[in-house]
Amino acid sequence: MLEKLSGPLPTGLRIATRNLFSEFNTFLAHRQGLAQARKYRGSSDLKLHLGCGKNYKEGWVNVDLHRTADVRLDLREPLPFEDASCSMIYSEHFLEHIDYPEPITSLLRECCRVLKPGGVFSVVVPDIELVLRSYVEGGTEEYYAAQRKWHPEWYKTQMEHINYNFRQNNEHRFCYDFETLNYLLEKCGFVEVRCRSFEVSLDRKDREVGSLYAEALKPAE
Repeated sequence: MLEKLSGPLPTGLRIATRNLFSEFNTFLAHRQGLAQARKYRGSSDLKLHLGCGKNYKEGWVNVDLHRTADVRLDLREPLPFEDASCSMIYSEHFLEHIDYPEPITSLLRECCRVLKPGGVFSVVVPDIELVLRSYVEGGTEEYYAAQRKWHPEWYKTQMEHINYNFRQNNEHRFCYDFETLNYLLEKCGFVEVRCRSFEVSLDRKDREVGSLYAEALKPAE
């Protein structure tokens, strides 16, 4: 058996090994983040920026696995913040990277828990309804320009564009339209879910075309 495994690993084992190392590094980062989060105990007006990547926001608690984040967390796990300790939670092009219906449902219920009554959850995800409509009906030049900016060089056809939106090198786990986002947020305890406009003080300008913007509230007591 060992002789058969000598030489380069087959593709499947190579992918599985890479995933195992990635998950182990995620585990280590999360342990570090739990320690980092202790400094926010007793806080009552936090603003969380979930899945921030390298997009650091001043005045926010930037949460991500990235080393530059204020708190490094695996957001598939419970949030290490106290009940009603946050006034606002923001996430941009991150929810689509979490499996549906779990653990995204658990994450959004955690968001509702840590928000104050009347607190705001603001979210930006790829607008997949726009992607599908554009495939059938054709898109604007602005839309196609955004495609060319974000897609890899191998992208040439609109079907490749759809597949990249749905999978993005196996990083995208689920795609949203407003109907599905609204259903999910209401199921997790949010109210007054609505589409919103791009906000220059909050959102990245380079994500404006092709994004779905929404916000919801935690019910007031």
